[in-house]
Amino acid sequence: MLDFPQWRRIWLWGLTLVACLAAVPSFFALTGQDYPDPLKATYDQSVNLGLDLAGGSHILLEAERSQVAAQRLETMEESVTAEMRRADPRIRIGDISRRDGRLSFMIENPVDVDRARDLIEPLTTGAGLTGQRDWTIRVVDGQRMILTPTEAGMDRAVNNAREPAVEVVRKRIDALGTREPTIIRQGDNRIVVQVPGLQDPGELKALLGQTASLEFKLVDVEASAADTQAGIARPGSQILPGAPGSDYEGATLAVRRLGGIKGDTLTDARQSFDPQTNEPVVNITFDSSGGQRFAKLTRENVNRPFAIILDDQVLSAPNINEPILGGTAQISGGFTVESANNLAISLRSGALPVDLAIVEERTVGPDLGQDSIESGILAMGIGSLLVILLMIVTYGRFGMYSTVALAINVVMILGIMAILNTTLTLPGIAGFVLTIGAAVDANVLINERIREERKRGRRVVAAVENGYKEASRAIYDANVTNFIAGVLLFLFGSGPVRGFAVVLVIGLFTSVFTAVVLTRMWVAMWLRKKRPSDLHI
Repeated sequence: MLDFPQWRRIWLWGLTLVACLAAVPSFFALTGQDYPDPLKATYDQSVNLGLDLAGGSHILLEAERSQVAAQRLETMEESVTAEMRRADPRIRIGDISRRDGRLSFMIENPVDVDRARDLIEPLTTGAGLTGQRDWTIRVVDGQRMILTPTEAGMDRAVNNAREPAVEVVRKRIDALGTREPTIIRQGDNRIVVQVPGLQDPGELKALLGQTASLEFKLVDVEASAADTQAGIARPGSQILPGAPGSDYEGATLAVRRLGGIKGDTLTDARQSFDPQTNEPVVNITFDSSGGQRFAKLTRENVNRPFAIILDDQVLSAPNINEPILGGTAQISGGFTVESANNLAISLRSGALPVDLAIVEERTVGPDLGQDSIESGILAMGIGSLLVILLMIVTYGRFGMYSTVALAINVVMILGIMAILNTTLTLPGIAGFVLTIGAAVDANVLINERIREERKRGRRVVAAVENGYKEASRAIYDANVTNFIAGVLLFLFGSGPVRGFAVVLVIGLFTSVFTAVVLTRMWVAMWLRKKRPSDLHI
């Protein structure tokens, strides 16, 4: 236990020094001091501060239930149409309507009603384990079939849409370069977003407020300009407005509702510049299946215009001069460099499955966080000072070793957090205080065990060795249980809870290292040098 060869001492001191030096920028950041420029070129990685310490933006998003309902109606219409077309013999339908939140259509031949019902029923899957249907099927007047979504189906659809929405939001925020955002679900249809250090939420709002639902649809060339301007669509078509800043701003365009391509097969999207006009554009890349579908669409519709639609607004409607076979395309629409880059980020992260409305927005200033930091440092300083005095008075030299280890422990936690690029929150400061208590507790166990061994009559070296050996078992057992609790808090918690768990877990390793390993090395070096005949402990 007390054998520390030179190579081991060098390794332990080197590890301690690296962790402590890594904490230097964090000390400057926490105290509000400017980090010297010459040192920034060498190492400039500090602990990130959470929203409660650094301030930032808080946004509450809410999923649009009505849009989920509209999407389900559109999807069901496409599925029903496809099933009727694949039927052998084909079942012809017409007079399709999505009014009043229901899908209704006429079956031309009454004989096909039962067969159509059998084909549609598998599409109305059960909602959860209850056996309830997502849709109810009703036949009116012997030929008209009406599909009505159930509440159970709607609830499941909203919940299913919110899960990928959280991931899309996270990807978009990460692409902005922000650190440790808090993104959690709230209630049935809300998402809380907190971004530390972002004082202007305008860019964040623009990014999260964009669904980024990209579609390519054929233009209805047979639609009259008067009807299109009046908002009257032919059967099978729809009228869409032009996007702001595009060539179609203030105008409308008739496109075919079905048969287009959605942007859910995109693999990449990058802001670039058009080589001919030097205008900002977005270059997109499809996966293999999406590339094939896009090639098929352009191959079958040469010399016809197709619309590039973003969030139900027309960006542009170029003419297909030749098939586009490379699986790539270019989107233009009066972009600025910033708007093109934001669109690229949105497309890369994926389209939101549902629009997210901003129902609450607030900016948290850094003043309160700085006050919290100063109060936390003051409380930790006073507590540490009292602990140091108690340890020195009670255990003498061994108490001095414990206090030095305690200070190194705090510095090492900051250094490791900076290296791992973690975030310090207000509960994290509480984790620091708890870690100090755990480190002191470990030293108390060791010192008391050494004292007991001396009272039993053991010699100095044997007492110290047995003291560290016996106390280490209890220390390891206690820290293992705390480690399990910390990991569970990190895995299942969110926001402040995870911030506390991060400091707790890191502090467990550093406290064991400093309280058990470092102090044992110092005691061993002192015993080897002084060879005392007694311990004043």
